Amino acid sequence: MSETVQPQLLHLVIGGELLDLDHVTFKDLDKVEVVGLFPNYATAYAAWKGRAQQTVDNAHMRYFIVHLHRLLDPGQDAKPSH
Repeated sequence: MSETVQPQLLHLVIGGELLDLDHVTFKDLDKVEVVGLFPNYATAYAAWKGRAQQTVDNAHMRYFIVHLHRLLDPGQDAKPSH
């Protein structure tokens, strides 16, 4: 019996209040929220969406999905698929 191991494509969800809506500059880095680290985009998206919906009344609050797997292995997306 062999288990199929899914590849980890790590994603980080963070968010906080921005100085203005034209730039991604946080108002206070000490208050940036780390929502969590997720093994794939689907779970990161679900966490991002849930947290973003909780702060919908504040237009300056923004949450982001950071594709950590791209930082850890920059050539990963450039590899040809056959």
